[in-house]
Amino acid sequence: MTEPNLDLGVIGNCSFGALVDRQARVVWSCLPAFDGDPAFCTLLSPKTEGGDFAVELEDFASSEQHYLPNTAVLRTVLRDSNGGEIEVIDFAPRWRNNGRFYRPVSIIRQIRPLSGNPRIIVRARPLADWGGRTPDTTWGSNHIRWMLPEFTLRLTTDVPVRFVRDGLPFVLSHPVSLVLGVDESLTRSLTGYVQEAQERTEEYWREWVRYLCIPLDWQEAVIRSAITLKLCQYEDSGAIIAAMTTSIPEAPNTPRNWDYRYCWLRDAAFVVRALNRLGATRTMEQFIGYIFNIATADGTMQPLYGIGFESQLEEHEVDTME
Repeated sequence: MTEPNLDLGVIGNCSFGALVDRQARVVWSCLPAFDGDPAFCTLLSPKTEGGDFAVELEDFASSEQHYLPNTAVLRTVLRDSNGGEIEVIDFAPRWRNNGRFYRPVSIIRQIRPLSGNPRIIVRARPLADWGGRTPDTTWGSNHIRWMLPEFTLRLTTDVPVRFVRDGLPFVLSHPVSLVLGVDESLTRSLTGYVQEAQERTEEYWREWVRYLCIPLDWQEAVIRSAITLKLCQYEDSGAIIAAMTTSIPEAPNTPRNWDYRYCWLRDAAFVVRALNRLGATRTMEQFIGYIFNIATADGTMQPLYGIGFESQLEEHEVDTME
């Protein structure tokens, strides 16, 4: 594979995760969970065209990217050479609802014009079978559906569907929203849902950070690290993945190439210890529950397990990525 750009932001909600580059492209996301098929896989250069969820600014000149303070909400600002500027807000919904966590497999994107008359292209091009093929697609008045191997993916948007489907450029004169997730219709207005989802997601993460025991030094770095580690937990089982990616060598052009989307027990123990020292004890409690589920009668443990307690994990090589 070619050497990837690893200057990436991460979003997630403890059900799944996604990586976003500094040009506001979702370049990696395995769906519907960390160990699923990478519907967005541009990070590993698929041979089939696509594998990204992109916001392209015509005459792009520069960008900056940061998180909203004490949250897992990512903000990317793109600027063109003519004075145009847009803002892209990316997040995965997560908040408490009726005594449990609402954390759907969903990426929410909000795109806002900040200055000038920016022209953009919105592309949503998921791939199937490890970047091997373009999935069958259908569309309606405000949505596009892709039939992926494990489930059907739906994009609901107030951008004209044809613009997204055909990759047509348009002037961004007002804010637009995109909700990508499972094949379910929204039961309320798109704008209202997106606004509430962002507010409640920000509120959840800031409350989570508020209860951490943060040292006096390097507070911002510690908080960002804690949120990132938390995003590596799969709450359905309590598993903690080593990373959201696979097949990125430890060094370019070397064979040390692993799949880190599973629970490597040693790495997970380090995560639990770090979060526990900060007072985030729920992660430890859920991980202990995971250990109880993978424990065997003779007390032996493997180095690696699946996020759904799988002990038999087969390695496969694919030739659909470069």
